[in-house]
Amino acid sequence: MKYRIKHTNIFRYESPVEQSLNTIRLKPRNNECQRVLSYNVKINPLSLTKEYIDIWDNNIGSFFIAEKHNELIITSSSIVSVQKAPYIYEIQFSNEMRNIFYSQMFHEHYLPYLSVSNFTTLEPRQIDEVLGVIGTHYNNPVKFACDLMTYLFNVIKYDPKATTVETTASEAFDLKVGVCQDFTHIMLAVLRYCCIPARYISGYLYVGEGDDLIGDTATHAWVEIMVPGIGWIGLDPTNNVEVLDNHINLCVGRDFRDVSPVEGVYQGGKHTLEVIVDVNQIKHL
Repeated sequence: MKYRIKHTNIFRYESPVEQSLNTIRLKPRNNECQRVLSYNVKINPLSLTKEYIDIWDNNIGSFFIAEKHNELIITSSSIVSVQKAPYIYEIQFSNEMRNIFYSQMFHEHYLPYLSVSNFTTLEPRQIDEVLGVIGTHYNNPVKFACDLMTYLFNVIKYDPKATTVETTASEAFDLKVGVCQDFTHIMLAVLRYCCIPARYISGYLYVGEGDDLIGDTATHAWVEIMVPGIGWIGLDPTNNVEVLDNHINLCVGRDFRDVSPVEGVYQGGKHTLEVIVDVNQIKHL
């Protein structure tokens, strides 16, 4: 499947900004199931970007604007080819895979994705609430992750007005509402508590005509877990689906702080942000 993505961020400032230094994570990743066919970014006021790769292997751009401006518009355009990932429900977790999964070397290698943060921490009572329903069959992390995804989909209500980008997993869990970021942070908290390496994925979701999937109006978020012999496999708790060929991977990290699409510092007053994301399937290229 091929997709054309246009992602626009419009910052409007209440008073002229003297200067700003910005970091963008808007170029999709290349991996086993995804290839970036084209990418460009336009910035107004005009500025050149310096590109580099961060420690999570994400594509980063940075730019500086010295002139005064009341508005900053960042528009990225990408064409990406995505292939179907392995069907997670068909994975047979063998004894060999299990031995690797429980080895010290495996856990040391993926330690960053086993460590909790403020965003991905649940209280003991909250962990007990989850495990009391789905059980503790850690000997099959694939089945456990799928059961956890379905549990969260049934328990947490999607509400784009209930939380903010600063809401933690613990706060969202008690509210039992949130957006894809909250679903993902909660799921990461439980997986890491159970010693299952898991990472935060920021990206885009293509929703075809008549599809019930949620999350295509802005950047989307989901979870990937590491399965020995298979690699990283994706689960989308907001929609209770495995990640196949309609999810476009943009960035990976430990939590939202590692993958924020646009970050910056500036001299000036408050600002408002408008985000417009448009994802379309390309029939012929």
